[in-house]
Amino acid sequence: MKSPAGARVLPSEEVKASIRRRIAEGGWQPGMRLPSERELVQEFGCARMTVHRALRELEDEGLIERRQGSGSYVAELHPISNLLQVRDIHEEIAERGHDHATRVLSVQREKASAEVAAAMRLRKGASVFHALLVHLENGVPIQLEDRHVNPALVPDFLARDFTRVTPSHVLFEHAPLTEAEQVVEAVLADAEQALMLDVPVGSALLRVSRRTVSQGAVASIARLYHPGARFRLVGRFSV
Repeated sequence: MKSPAGARVLPSEEVKASIRRRIAEGGWQPGMRLPSERELVQEFGCARMTVHRALRELEDEGLIERRQGSGSYVAELHPISNLLQVRDIHEEIAERGHDHATRVLSVQREKASAEVAAAMRLRKGASVFHALLVHLENGVPIQLEDRHVNPALVPDFLARDFTRVTPSHVLFEHAPLTEAEQVVEAVLADAEQALMLDVPVGSALLRVSRRTVSQGAVASIARLYHPGARFRLVGRFSV
């Protein structure tokens, strides 16, 4: 496998990226024990030394904890972002005195993949709503919203006009937020994302992976992609 720049990606980097993605998307929760090195070797079809190196580097980055004689566990992280608000993008844009618009690409019911089901605490194949939208500020794309919603909490989701109201607004109405998790990462735009956000392929994007919970049930999981050159994430907090 090669990166967009043509440099070869090491097998350990591929293993790291896969484990990091599962943690970011909520499939593996803080405190959860990871599969053993032998199980990861079988899953990825690589050498044990490759898996060992990936786990060691993830430990150095603070994403996992390796306990002697017990195995590897997802670290109990305490990110600053858990003190920040989850807001409706329409309100944020309006506060800047700008115009917000939404380009609806698709809104449909589908069966949850294993990855989506794990993140939403549902069984594989369970019915979920899936929305793909682009939010524009003064006519310029600033966010690609890829969201899955729990139908049990928001049964009329498919009937809403998302050119007039955002998915976040609908969720706030039906499933008041009691808990949220957010992970921010830098990623490179693939061809599809680049087309939807009107940026060159390989451009830097900020990806916010967000899971919202209402009264103990997962209401929604979302991947929010922002062009790095057009968007900033700012938070204010106190100790």
